[in-house]
Amino acid sequence: MAEDLRFPVGKFAYAGPLNDQQRLDCIQQIGAAPAKLRSAVSGLSEAQLDTPYRPGGWTVRQVVHHVPDSHLNSYTRFRLALTENQPSIRTYDEKLWAELTDATSAPVEVSLNLMDALHHRWVLLLRSMTPEQWRRPLVHPEIGTIDLDYLLALYAWHGRHHVAHITGLRQRMGWD
Repeated sequence: MAEDLRFPVGKFAYAGPLNDQQRLDCIQQIGAAPAKLRSAVSGLSEAQLDTPYRPGGWTVRQVVHHVPDSHLNSYTRFRLALTENQPSIRTYDEKLWAELTDATSAPVEVSLNLMDALHHRWVLLLRSMTPEQWRRPLVHPEIGTIDLDYLLALYAWHGRHHVAHITGLRQRMGWD
């Protein structure tokens, strides 16, 4: 069976509430995501950054800019769930965001720096949460009611998912 380049680490799967060790593992993965993303693009030329990670997929540059866009939304969702009673969150069209000029042409260093700062704040927040806070609900219009355990697991996966898009391309192209 051919490798699915869309899901190099597999599709996201959530098996229910996380235990303390699973939460710590997810927080560690979120904390490590900026350095892993930076390492994944280290030394790439402008032409390589503008190469799609798969046929019909985003360029490496678009992937790099997408990750902090998405993680900023998640960070905000955490803060809303922690401060409001079962907030309904907005979605956004990530495909259209990836087509905006900043996502198609800005230097990747801009988003790598944003990731560093964002994840520093986000991990501070995540490490401060109580067991009760992980169960706080929010309403996602496409998924339904979820809690912060679900969101934590999703974004730990999300960072690995997109780093693997880039590292997989590097390996297939012999750019390592």
